[in-house]
Amino acid sequence: MTEPFIRPYRATDRDDVADICVRTAAAGDDARGIYSSDLLMPDVYALPYVEHSPDLAWVVEHEGRATGYILGVADTQDFANWWAREWTPGFRTRHPAPGPPTGAHPGYTEAQLLRDGTDPDRMVRGLRHGELTTHPAHLHIDLLPVLQRRGLGSRLIDTLRAALAERGVPGVHLGYAAENAAARLFYDRYGFTELPSSTPQAPLVGISTT
Repeated sequence: MTEPFIRPYRATDRDDVADICVRTAAAGDDARGIYSSDLLMPDVYALPYVEHSPDLAWVVEHEGRATGYILGVADTQDFANWWAREWTPGFRTRHPAPGPPTGAHPGYTEAQLLRDGTDPDRMVRGLRHGELTTHPAHLHIDLLPVLQRRGLGSRLIDTLRAALAERGVPGVHLGYAAENAAARLFYDRYGFTELPSSTPQAPLVGISTT
C-alpha cells in the first residue's frame, strides 16, 4: 500500500473533489442523501474553486484517487465578481428550486444552500474590518476520515500558504460550521486566530501567509 501524497489538482480529479465535499459537508460528517442532489453542496463549496483557480488547488492522492483537498482563491472580491458573472447563471439552471424533501432535517436547509449558491457577495459581506486587505484569500479544506489525524491537513495548508506568499498575498481566511469542534481544535493548533468579524454563529479565522 502506497502512502498518501499531496499533488496539484488535475481536471480528472473533479468528480473525486465533489465526492469528498459532500462526504464531509455535515459539519465534517457525511452529507450524502441530506439534500435532493448530492451535487448541490459541491456546486457551492468546491467546484467553483477548481473552475476559477485550479492552480490554487491540491489533492491528497491515496490508493489511486483523490481523498482530500485544499482549494483556495487569492482574492475573495475578485472571486465573488467572477462567481456572479460566470458561475451563478449555470448554477441557477442546474438548481432552479429546492428539490423534494429527503426526510433529513439539516440545520443548513436546501433553500439556504440554493440562496448561497447565487449570492457570492456573502463571502465579502462577512469581512467588515479591513480583512479583505489583510486576509484577501480564502480556502476550503476537507479530508476523508481515512486521511484524518495524519498531519496531512497541516501540510495542505502549508502548501497553499507558500503559493499565496509567492503571489504577494498577505493572509488567508476561512469559515467553518460552529458545531464542528474538531475543526476549531485543528485551526487553533495550526495557528489560525479569530478575526474581528467572527461571530459564535459564523466563526471566521485567519492567518498570514508567512
